[in-house]
Amino acid sequence: MFLSLFPMASWLKSYNRIQFGQDATAALIVTMLLIPQSLAYALVAGVPPEVGLYSSILPLIVYAIFGTSSSLSVGPVAVASLMTASSLANIAEQGSASYLTGAITLALLSGLLLIAMGFMKLGKITNFLSHPVISGFISASGIIIAVSQLKHIFGIKAHGDNLATQIISMSENILDLHMPTLIMGLSVLAFLLLAKRYAKAFFLLLTFPEKYAAPLAKTAPIIGVFASILVVYFFDLGSHGVAITGAIPAGLPHFSLSIPSLSLIQELMLPALMISIIGYVESISVGKTLGAKRGEKVKPNQELIGLGAANLASGVSGGFPVTGGFSRSVVNFDAGAVTQMAGVMTAFGILIASLFLTPVLFFLPKATLAATIIVAVSGLIDFSILKKTWCFSRNDFYAAFSTIAITLLLGVEIGVASGVILSIMLHLSQSSEPHIAEVGLIEGTEHFRNIQRHDVKTLLHLLSLRLDESMFFANSAFLEETILNMIQNRAEIEHIIIQCNSISEIDFSALEMLESLNRQLLDKGIKLSLSEVKGPVMDQLKASDFMTHLSGKVYLSHYQAFEALS
Repeated sequence: MFLSLFPMASWLKSYNRIQFGQDATAALIVTMLLIPQSLAYALVAGVPPEVGLYSSILPLIVYAIFGTSSSLSVGPVAVASLMTASSLANIAEQGSASYLTGAITLALLSGLLLIAMGFMKLGKITNFLSHPVISGFISASGIIIAVSQLKHIFGIKAHGDNLATQIISMSENILDLHMPTLIMGLSVLAFLLLAKRYAKAFFLLLTFPEKYAAPLAKTAPIIGVFASILVVYFFDLGSHGVAITGAIPAGLPHFSLSIPSLSLIQELMLPALMISIIGYVESISVGKTLGAKRGEKVKPNQELIGLGAANLASGVSGGFPVTGGFSRSVVNFDAGAVTQMAGVMTAFGILIASLFLTPVLFFLPKATLAATIIVAVSGLIDFSILKKTWCFSRNDFYAAFSTIAITLLLGVEIGVASGVILSIMLHLSQSSEPHIAEVGLIEGTEHFRNIQRHDVKTLLHLLSLRLDESMFFANSAFLEETILNMIQNRAEIEHIIIQCNSISEIDFSALEMLESLNRQLLDKGIKLSLSEVKGPVMDQLKASDFMTHLSGKVYLSHYQAFEALS
């Protein structure tokens, strides 16, 4: 039990020189990607740029100790950064000490919540969030993030936590457009878009091995960063109105654990929970996807603990909420990382940057960071889910579309809360009216199929039903009503058999419904029987007095019941 909390122990004892070389190569490439990303996502979260670097050091090391994915790279990500800014918008002003305190508090609360969920074995919490809803929320968040960065590209002031307020605010200030900033921002944006499409082919032309060409192509942002720094420095664009990052304190993060006020905890508890859930969903999705390619098992409950510990580490070192990032995890995987030692080495790479590169970053234009963010989040925006769900499931389409619309119009906090509520409502909606089929025997076999889909044998005095869902409070009334409706105007029915092979659980409400149904059927001279009842469900029924009142019998197989009652 103790060793299972520290997955690092299992791979560290067999760690060798070859793995070290592979991890070191991956760490070098990911570090080049993570430096501009960390600075950029700090801009999204509304915290000083050095905080983005701090959030990429200790969390990587701590996740390496507690995490189960060999490829996941933890740090600041777009959606969590946006949710951080949205959560703190009405609590403190960006740039103030209280705002940074709020961001640190969010990281600490998220860490505690994730660890608590891990010990309570709530790793399957993702099952309650439908993919269309999550996809819709992430796409809408990507749009909000991209639009929020246009003010830095245009060199104007703007504000707003949803699409409408952002557009209105920018339109009011568009006449203040700063042309040198616009040229800088569009130039970097064009370079990054071209690099995204052609950089891999360029590295292949330079005879780089394909396994390195793809991850190296992802490091284009670092080229954009240093190229724009040189342009600003040599042409003195800072004195011509181009907004630059300015002085970034060099050195290590300050490790401290200050207890936030109770009122601040109360205000941030719900946002922290939302950030935790969305961050975990993103992280576990990436971890499982990459793990499947290597036949690696990612343990959901341990991932909650690993991600929670990483957020605690971020809070202690003065950072904001972190999670597993898709883009850099893929780069880490493609670059050949085989263990989390790559994450540890990446952390040391960021640490070196924090110590020695911050004077160079003084001249980094904010338009470059904005362009980096816009290109990064463009991969989050995927409206194909609307087309797919429209064709496959209208309920899923309405849920995805509603989440996108609510997030864009009302903001991230309301959007994610609505997404969670919609997911639960969608699940209950689908479960509350389960499919009930009248089945008949396919002659010459012992198989039963839907009478509306197959040519089957039925008997007038026998109604044979199959329930395709567990029985619980949300669907018990629907099941009772449906069965009673099916026997109306069918006076010849003497027996009803319910095939229970799809029923995995019966709660107390469903048990009461069965007892009521049994009595009503008996009053009409109809006996109720069950078939193919699963062991755990049978144990539940035997624990009650239902079996003593059941008018019919419980049969091992549906064919046996059909034959016995023929």
